[in-house]
Amino acid sequence: MMEGVWAALFIFTLAAFTGYEVIAKVPVILHTPLMSGSNFIHGIVLVGAMVACGHADTLMEQILGFIAVFLGAMNAVGGYVVTERMLLMFERKKPGGA
Repeated sequence: MMEGVWAALFIFTLAAFTGYEVIAKVPVILHTPLMSGSNFIHGIVLVGAMVACGHADTLMEQILGFIAVFLGAMNAVGGYVVTERMLLMFERKKPGGA
């Protein structure tokens, strides 16, 4: 049992470092398309959390499933809000200050 926990922790740590290195090297102009793809993946994670929550049997599984759905939804919504704000930065200003 403990070997599985250590393996999962090791994989999580490697994924975190790899994700950080990949994102840190992305040029500024490519962040908007990258966020768009990231939002797509967050939507899939949200659907997976909803399926896992729907198959929960015990109260603890239901609580953890609810937390997963809530955090997944917040992550997806936050990603879309950030993407929208980034896209607004690229809009042209109207002449005359209007």
